[in-house]
Amino acid sequence: MQATMIGDYGEWAAGLAGDGPAKLSFRRDEFVDVDDWRRRARQRVIERLAPPTLQTPTDIELVESGRHDGLDVELLRWDVGYGRATEAVLLKPTGQKAPLPGVLALHDHAGKKYWGRRKIARWAKRHPLMVEHHEQYYGGRAWANELARRGYVVLVHDAFGFASRRVRPVECAEPVRGVGVEPTDDDHDSIDAYNRWAAGHEHIMAKSLFCAGTTWPGVFWQEDRVALDILAARDDVDAGRLGCGGLSGGGLRTCFLAGLDDRIGCAVCAGFMSTWRDFLLRKVHTHTWMMYVPLLPAELDFPEILGLRAPAPTMVMHCTEDRLFSNEAVRNGEIMLETVFGKAGGADNLRFEYYPGGHKFDVTMQREAFDFFDRHLGCGD
Repeated sequence: MQATMIGDYGEWAAGLAGDGPAKLSFRRDEFVDVDDWRRRARQRVIERLAPPTLQTPTDIELVESGRHDGLDVELLRWDVGYGRATEAVLLKPTGQKAPLPGVLALHDHAGKKYWGRRKIARWAKRHPLMVEHHEQYYGGRAWANELARRGYVVLVHDAFGFASRRVRPVECAEPVRGVGVEPTDDDHDSIDAYNRWAAGHEHIMAKSLFCAGTTWPGVFWQEDRVALDILAARDDVDAGRLGCGGLSGGGLRTCFLAGLDDRIGCAVCAGFMSTWRDFLLRKVHTHTWMMYVPLLPAELDFPEILGLRAPAPTMVMHCTEDRLFSNEAVRNGEIMLETVFGKAGGADNLRFEYYPGGHKFDVTMQREAFDFFDRHLGCGD
């Protein structure tokens, strides 16, 4: 018997959900009408997410505006009713007046909670650590800028737990405060120390959210929806042509946002596709506490969260040497999505692409993702 993450309890635990498609899977014979299935399954997913009630921002603060490398840039800030204000950057082609398609660009996790929007967007001189980050994951580019240059209004906001929304050690109780220090941009050691502290604090946050009756994915989903509200309400955005996408943690957030919000006309999930079974047996140690939704695995497998948007245009991108995932499980996820999209009449709207190399969203992948957005959101070079 193959060793598992929880020893000889692994196969028993993996079998608790039973054989075959989960209870609310569209792959089950009893589900025929895609709209009826989607309504029922989405309702259950939202119940399991137990999202908190947020304060709808009524005053979006324009902190600063200007131009950078052929783009108009707006630095924005808004309050969702708890914690510090969310900070965001909006990018669009300079001088464009007519409404353009909008994309909510979702930043990654990467174990770097000091950073958020700066991981994928650029509006000033890049911090040296972000130069390294872009080289490691994005072919040296700030991909949100590259997408904006193609004719999109792109919004990038800090996710819950990152950058402007991060937890400050000094505000935590003594047992978990440790020797955490408040980092600063000019002190790289303090940034590294903070990221290590934040990694150790992640299970505290997740368990605390469970105790509060909510989940980390539920908080993500609500805050991402607020950002989508803000993007869609802009005069320079065509609210009928919206997309979202991201790598890794951004791919995770894409699955929930695109799967549960019909406003997302086109979605690109890069570097986050697998099955609950494989997470349990082999890969749970490689992933964040931010992905877990209690009880949901018995009702929908992980790929089927994204499949809730079928038959709408959807792209999944996976690198075959990505050690965060098992290739077999990714392939199983592809088969699930192909079945769901085919049954929903949208087989041609699903693209599942494989690339060589490790965990990344490089220039080649970006180009193909941007082409996919162009095709389905009606934007060209």
